[in-house]
Amino acid sequence: MKRKIALAAALATTLLAAACGSDSGTSGTPNANASVDGKGKTLKVWLMVDAQSGWKNVVDQANQRFTAATGAQVQVDYQQWGDHLAKVDATLAGSEVPDVMELGNTEMPKYVFNGAFHELDKAQYENSANWLTGLSAPCELEGKTYCVPYYAGARVLIYNTDLFAKAGLKPPTTYEEVVAAAKTLKQKNTGSKFSAFYAPGKYVYAGLAWVHGSGGSIAKKDGDKWVGQLNQPQSQEGLTKWADLVKNYSVGDKTKDEQDQDPIFAQGQTGMMYGSSWELGAVQEQPKDPNNPESPKVKTKVNGKVAATAMPGIPSFLGGSNVGVTAKAANPELGAQWIKIFTDTQSQEALIAKGALPNATNLLDKAAAVEGNKASAEAAKNSWFVPMAPKWAEVESANVIQEMLTSIATGKATVADATKKADEQINTILNS
Repeated sequence: MKRKIALAAALATTLLAAACGSDSGTSGTPNANASVDGKGKTLKVWLMVDAQSGWKNVVDQANQRFTAATGAQVQVDYQQWGDHLAKVDATLAGSEVPDVMELGNTEMPKYVFNGAFHELDKAQYENSANWLTGLSAPCELEGKTYCVPYYAGARVLIYNTDLFAKAGLKPPTTYEEVVAAAKTLKQKNTGSKFSAFYAPGKYVYAGLAWVHGSGGSIAKKDGDKWVGQLNQPQSQEGLTKWADLVKNYSVGDKTKDEQDQDPIFAQGQTGMMYGSSWELGAVQEQPKDPNNPESPKVKTKVNGKVAATAMPGIPSFLGGSNVGVTAKAANPELGAQWIKIFTDTQSQEALIAKGALPNATNLLDKAAAVEGNKASAEAAKNSWFVPMAPKWAEVESANVIQEMLTSIATGKATVADATKKADEQINTILNS
């Protein structure tokens, strides 16, 4: 297993090195304020599918403003999370590379360290003095900036207000009250498909949140080496609490991740779940055609029957994405200008309206003022992030955490055995 991981890591590094050769065009910093005639040109942008299904109007509005300012058109290709890193590596190693690319904030360090993005002038982007650290830190290397924070999503406790009312429950304010509420909901709803607390077994940013909630951590730098910390007592304590919730109060396939938890919650057979802030809206309106995220959305059984609160006792993972101008971009200055528009205050306020968190602390109050966003803005104040290791993305793509959580949730391994194996894999990857 270690050999396979090491080979995969070596391959990824080789592909990235090809993207950063002497012909990569990394010299110079694209000027987001330059006057560029873009008539007849098409800017190629890669965004993740979240933008397509959650806030396509924000993308469209930014494109319209960009075209009005530069004359250039924009071609947006939406990528799936499941296979995008392999596609990113292969694309960056070739000659046909998008001008602008989105990556998750946990994925960005690997590509920044390997020179896959142009340096940018941080001062040219709105709110840059107040960027959320969890988004901006992965963009920075040796005092230089290589990407721009796009949006964040703090995980919150989403609950069915109708089921809570029928059970005589109030929103929990402590972790003990969360468990007690789950127990009461399970007693009062006996259907075979009912989950008092829906918790997918392969949900990385849930399981690891419980680790941090008990004072544990994932990995730390010790001298010049990274050392996994999941096998430590506090980390194991958190995973044990998480596993008890999964095993006792969640019904369904424990080998699944969180990708389909919204449509599951939307069926009205779930009391609570741990989800990103924008999922509060997603559970209430789902695409009419489940296989087509662009199909018209329809109201679900839980429309108007859900609310959210910061998850008591569990720090929120401040996930999100960054956007950068690729080193081989054909139109680097147009790319920088598109990013400036796409991440400015106007676009951020439009994202806030869709339930996403903005990229800067000075906009959090605006987020909290929007109905449904208060919980996530509050949760963002108590957050955690993955280790800032150059190769952390390889840990994620190797499914180390996913396999650990699944083995615990299904009972195939004890917490002690699963975390020992995960630490060994983390050490191999991060130090290779």
